[in-house]
Amino acid sequence: MSLSGREVLLVGGASGLGSATTRMLAEEGAKLTVTYRANRERAEEFRSVATLVPMDLRSADDRARVLDLVRDLYGLVIFAGVPARVRRVEELEGVTRISFQDNFLGPMLMAREVAGYLRANSIAGAIVLIASMQAVHPFPASTAYSTQKAALVHAAKVLAKETRGPYYIRVNVVCPGVTDAGMAQESIAAGKYERYLEEQIIPRYGQAQDVARAVRFFLEPDNYVTGQVLTVDGGLTL
Repeated sequence: MSLSGREVLLVGGASGLGSATTRMLAEEGAKLTVTYRANRERAEEFRSVATLVPMDLRSADDRARVLDLVRDLYGLVIFAGVPARVRRVEELEGVTRISFQDNFLGPMLMAREVAGYLRANSIAGAIVLIASMQAVHPFPASTAYSTQKAALVHAAKVLAKETRGPYYIRVNVVCPGVTDAGMAQESIAAGKYERYLEEQIIPRYGQAQDVARAVRFFLEPDNYVTGQVLTVDGGLTL
């Protein structure tokens, strides 16, 4: 079923990963609202296909303002997040606090608020959260980042269970692997994951389009899937 004419809110939809989904849905004719926090110049690339709205996902006022702007919202996708890299052990506490706000609390609250909107308007919609392969598989030195993404995965499953019923709001999670877009680009450039190519564990690094296709699957109208996690990593975490 087509998403043409359906209203989709893409939080961070101009980001490295989000941009491919924004383009895909725009080509399909979806009515798009794209939020951005700091990089307005990058967001302006989508001015012709989406309504652009500045928003800090951590702000309750900003989240409420964005929900007031939509009229017939069908779907939500949240790409927003921070890499939460810890260079020294002394940084762990501070970086984890930032990660909690950006990688878990803000996205979780936005998802629940959109679910409330959909229920209040009797809409059987779809919510897609973006986590990480690090949320489902342990990697060294990833505590500040991965724990919050793992919490987001669990929160999505709880919300999916709570939103079954008369209007059946579907809530699912996409967990990208090593993707040559967005936050992973720095790690790829540093050679962190090169051995996975050399040992032929994965055939290539992921692309933003790989994630976009997974998101589109979960947005599919009348999709029969909820409360699930799809890891898009070429088999790396196997």
